[in-house]
Amino acid sequence: MALGMERAGFLPVLLNDNDAHCIETLRINRPDWNVVYASVSELDFKPYAGFVDCVSGGFPCQAFSHAGKRLGFEDVRGTAFYDFARCIKETNTPVFVAENVKGLTTHDNGNTLVTILSVFEELGYTVQSQVLNANNYKTPQKRERVIIVGVRNDIKARFSYPKIAGGGYVLLDALRAGRLYKKDVAHCSHTGYTTVKRAVMELVPEGGNWRSLPPSVAAEYMGIAYHSGGGKTGVARRLAWQKPCPTLTTSPAQKLTEFCHPDETRPLTVNEYARVQTFPDNWIFSGSQNQQYKQIGNAIPVNFANAISKQIASFITKNKIANNEN
Repeated sequence: MALGMERAGFLPVLLNDNDAHCIETLRINRPDWNVVYASVSELDFKPYAGFVDCVSGGFPCQAFSHAGKRLGFEDVRGTAFYDFARCIKETNTPVFVAENVKGLTTHDNGNTLVTILSVFEELGYTVQSQVLNANNYKTPQKRERVIIVGVRNDIKARFSYPKIAGGGYVLLDALRAGRLYKKDVAHCSHTGYTTVKRAVMELVPEGGNWRSLPPSVAAEYMGIAYHSGGGKTGVARRLAWQKPCPTLTTSPAQKLTEFCHPDETRPLTVNEYARVQTFPDNWIFSGSQNQQYKQIGNAIPVNFANAISKQIASFITKNKIANNEN
């Protein structure tokens, strides 16, 4: 998200995470950024009051105890969401944007989202929420996310979400774009397959999954899951060149979420993962191979973040509500 905002003209004044590898990644790539490694609950945002134009972030999707009532700001203490809301309150930012998984819309029968929006409203913001697909914003991946945008009530203007731009991006656009594919993307670190798994995946054609396997092979490979319900489309899945990549997870080779290369029998490499998330090729990820996959899989695609950020920047400029003119 920070990269997307940077490209839209924002200057980060504070970035926070409690994951040491994420912090190191930011410090390596942007040594001039103010990156703080701490629990968000420990941070004091009041020094930034009247200084920031936008607060952005994500927080874990968790149920709240409703008892049939909308909860207020003080009632969500002890949650990461509370600290995100506290940041908004203490900075008095004119605009904020929050990103979360699509499941937030149905989490706890929709009550979680109702609580979140009501807390933002209590803090003095006009709030909107909308599910957007990153594939509609120059990203070769189907990745649906809830984007919540709040505008302080004294600002008499309504924010409009970005229009669809650059739809139709597919895996081929990511993995064979830019620098030489074989040299810079495919031939880098990736997790491996066992001998048994490799033999199974060799039988799956481009764009196929477990349904492409002979029934006896699929039954043995999947075990009791073979007879369970659901489409299980991520099992023994081989990606397709001419389709968007499914939503990346924190690992390219899990039982239910396989991300096998379209041609080669191997998981996507770290660099390929980064390409699908539209990171620049020179972006360095800290930590072990597993940590790198995790960081990339958890990220907001850079192009997607940029589309949202440009819309926010335009809104701020058009309505002359910037706090930080520098």
